[in-house]
Amino acid sequence: MHDSPNPTGSRPTGLLLVNLGTPDAPEERAVRRYLRQFLSDPRVLDVRPWVRAFVLNVLILPRRPRESARAYRSIWTERGSPLLVHTLDLAKKLRSRLGEGYHVEVAMRYGRPEIAAALERFLKAGIDRLILFPLFPQYSSSAWGSAVEEVFSEASRLWNVPAIQVIPPFYDHPAFLDAFAAIARPVLDELEPEKVLMSFHGLPERQILKSDPTRGEHCLRDGFRCCDEVGVINRYCYRAHCVATARGIAERLGLEPERFIVTFQSRLGRDPWIRPFTDEVVVELARAGTRRVAVLSPAFVADCLETLEELAIRAREDFIANGGEDLRLVPSLNAEDVWVEAMLRILDDALSTRLSGEASQASSARSFP
Repeated sequence: MHDSPNPTGSRPTGLLLVNLGTPDAPEERAVRRYLRQFLSDPRVLDVRPWVRAFVLNVLILPRRPRESARAYRSIWTERGSPLLVHTLDLAKKLRSRLGEGYHVEVAMRYGRPEIAAALERFLKAGIDRLILFPLFPQYSSSAWGSAVEEVFSEASRLWNVPAIQVIPPFYDHPAFLDAFAAIARPVLDELEPEKVLMSFHGLPERQILKSDPTRGEHCLRDGFRCCDEVGVINRYCYRAHCVATARGIAERLGLEPERFIVTFQSRLGRDPWIRPFTDEVVVELARAGTRRVAVLSPAFVADCLETLEELAIRAREDFIANGGEDLRLVPSLNAEDVWVEAMLRILDDALSTRLSGEASQASSARSFP
């Protein structure tokens, strides 16, 4: 796509990269503001409004911001939040590769830079065609779905609404899998881990079941063998997407099935969440005599609190405290050149598929008697 002429002629095409979000600062007030926005989203806390208000205002906001601010301080950089820094660096590289025919912006679903502000900048730049690239490899209503909904909601407030095309989840795209494997390979070669964890962000089981059109007859059944393949019924299943991602990366790294484990992190509250849990598996491995563990987190394309603090710091401390020797986090894709190239391939494929489908439909319409 970057070697092709601009598809809209002299008008630039907009490319909007949307990630989850980050506080403005590693301070209690900023974290409280961020958590309030994040956990007020009915796709994140998908419970009755009064229950969500109680959980947020009584159980979370009085205590959690102080703890989270401390965690953010442990990973904050001179340039700011790692998540935002990596995403901005990624956008800069994409601008360079795509050239003047494209206008690239970054927005966060929660916090800043805001989606509404990005859309306004697109209109000022004269774009009338927008490509939305949610930076979530696997589908979940609480991340991918929420980001897409918010972009369309903000766009609907504009008088002049651009044409918007959305890049679908890329959990099994060969370019994404190749890129993650390329980043992981040097770490695994150096560490020679006995076990490799593929740790994904967790979700409540109820959210998995909401994506099941059979109303629970398929998903989370038979010891999770329902996630072995992604088909028509479970095409929106986050857990099945995670398993597909993990297997794709493992194949590229030459990992036998018994050498890697798919786990889930960052659970919140007492409701059942998808298993197995990363923090529990880390301790179990250490106590069982495993000396070296490598951890990949392919739900995140940029390092953030969940990777740098939860895995690289806390999980490592737990592993060593329980008898392990070394637990090492594989860096995420961040703004590495291999990820830039992968994104260009994903964009190419998505746009080519759309154009091919439109041409096919046009041909069918012309031949219809």
